[in-house]
Amino acid sequence: MGIMSTSAVFAQAQLLVQRFEPVGFSQVSITDKFWKPKLDKVATATLQACIVQTEQKTGRIRNFEKVARKQGEKHEGIYYDDSDVYKALEAMAYSLKNHPDAVLERKADDWIDKIAAAQLPDGYLNTYYTLTGLDKRWTDMERHEDYCAGHLIEAAVAYYNTTGKRKLLDVAIRFADHIDSTFRIKNRPWVSGHQEIELALMKLYHQTKQERYVKLADWFLAQRGHGYGKGKIWDDWKNPKYCQDDVPVKQQKEITGHAVRAMYQYTGAADVAAATNDPGYMNAMTTVWEDVVHRNMYLTGGIGSSGHNEGFTDDFDLPNESAYCETCASVGMVFWNQRMNLLTGESKYIDVLERSLYNGALDGLSLSGDRFFYGNPLSSAGNYGRSEWFGTACCPSNIARLVASLGDYIYGRSEQGIWVNLFVASNTTFKFGKTDVPLQLDTNYPWDGNVTITVNPAKKVAYALHVRIPGWADNMPVPGKLYQFTDTTTGKIEVLLNGKPATYRLEKGYAVLDRTWQKGDVVEVKLPMEVRQVAARREVKADQDRIALQRGPLVYCVEGVDNAGRAWNILVPANATYATKPHQVLDEPVTAIQANVSVVEAAPDGLSVQTKPQIITAIPYYAWANRGKSSMQVWLPGRIKEVKITE
Repeated sequence: MGIMSTSAVFAQAQLLVQRFEPVGFSQVSITDKFWKPKLDKVATATLQACIVQTEQKTGRIRNFEKVARKQGEKHEGIYYDDSDVYKALEAMAYSLKNHPDAVLERKADDWIDKIAAAQLPDGYLNTYYTLTGLDKRWTDMERHEDYCAGHLIEAAVAYYNTTGKRKLLDVAIRFADHIDSTFRIKNRPWVSGHQEIELALMKLYHQTKQERYVKLADWFLAQRGHGYGKGKIWDDWKNPKYCQDDVPVKQQKEITGHAVRAMYQYTGAADVAAATNDPGYMNAMTTVWEDVVHRNMYLTGGIGSSGHNEGFTDDFDLPNESAYCETCASVGMVFWNQRMNLLTGESKYIDVLERSLYNGALDGLSLSGDRFFYGNPLSSAGNYGRSEWFGTACCPSNIARLVASLGDYIYGRSEQGIWVNLFVASNTTFKFGKTDVPLQLDTNYPWDGNVTITVNPAKKVAYALHVRIPGWADNMPVPGKLYQFTDTTTGKIEVLLNGKPATYRLEKGYAVLDRTWQKGDVVEVKLPMEVRQVAARREVKADQDRIALQRGPLVYCVEGVDNAGRAWNILVPANATYATKPHQVLDEPVTAIQANVSVVEAAPDGLSVQTKPQIITAIPYYAWANRGKSSMQVWLPGRIKEVKITE
């Protein structure tokens, strides 16, 4: 699509009302027993780790200082390191809302001063090229210039929304205008080596209402699939599929290549589709999403099975011990599925978002807040542990900004309604006409399924309240048939209004209560929280004759540290029974599952095996590997093909 047709579509879209929009993090106060401690850990331990690494142990901040000094000093680190500074700043912005801290805000302002001082008069800002040679800027599509710019823009929008301070936002606007003038205005071919700029430009568009940014995002997307990346971002071991550059975005039908790049691209495309009502993007996004969720997603919501390309291989190729499942890819799944929900109004996208958030993404952050996973396998022989930092350090700041920005994902709103997407205890205020409607959500989710929503409008007001009914509560662990429960729940979903069964309709996965509300109205949603066995499609060879355990939104695993060092040779009989119990993983209170299973071990003669009954303990997957290296399995066998003599 060219620039003229983009403008035509955009103009047409102004006549349409977007289904609903998210309530921003700055408008939500989180009180949740599960998430609030994690937000506090990010605000303290995680961000402190990011600050120490950024300022002291690496040259990330020093590079900005060197640019400002103009003394010809050498660049330190990798060409994309600026992005980690911006992501850490973005996490600081969210954390300052959740956990006000004058010292942290001064640190952020100090960093912003240094970033602003490194910006060139024409708006360009990149320490790698400014220190190594500006004559080479915008000559190498793979060198992440626009990727770093995107993370700067995201940080600037977040910081402005928390603090109202414009300095970084003005820097980002000047840089975005420089990029627009350099590429779209001149129609100079450019394929981003690592997508990110597109979704960031859409955030800038929503913040500023400047049409040029949605046009530029669309222009970047339209560059893909025309061969412009040949010899620039794909050749030798890379290929156009690795970079999602094999066919134009609107014609893409399957997920390929690098998982994080794909997630960021499709987030941007869904954003553009929602803003312009472009059917090309809408159709492509739906088709590619189904390819991911129906054939290429782990039970944890993680994606990307291969470390070779940090991404996708063949359909149903989902190995467990060698699973890559990069933390950033699960973060990207949260981003993309939120945009798909806004685009379509369908709750199935929040089902996937929730799965990735509570399992594949949250697993990337230690309970202490200062250790991280880059990859997130679904089984381990006991040799996999968490790290303080990484050479390529995208994951720590990425999981930090996701957790800190949780408020962005809980609620939606339109002129006619309220959407409750995630069950996170919190407070916010909606406005219908001139009437304020304070809303309070209370719950002990994910440990139990009771959710209470109290509204206190200043006067009676009519609107529709949409409350998501999770697929897992209605016998569907994920959209599609990649995974299915092995039984049918006996629990009932209940929706009550002021203590009595509510009148509601089901619409796109939401229970919709459309009525006139008054002060003190209370909606209760009760979701069944049974332990469920999950099986994978037979095409998933790694999970044949195996089951996994899920309770509520949480996927469970068996870790050796809870089971006398044993996470292997466990056999789940057809008649296995389950119970739950309170449990501690370090200082994290969790609900653990106890299962009556069999354990296979070598017989005394050493020549045969024997089985014996045993009660094992399973913990939520996100909590594993916090007590040292230990063996672990998510998928437990229903029959044993081989026996590990030792672990």
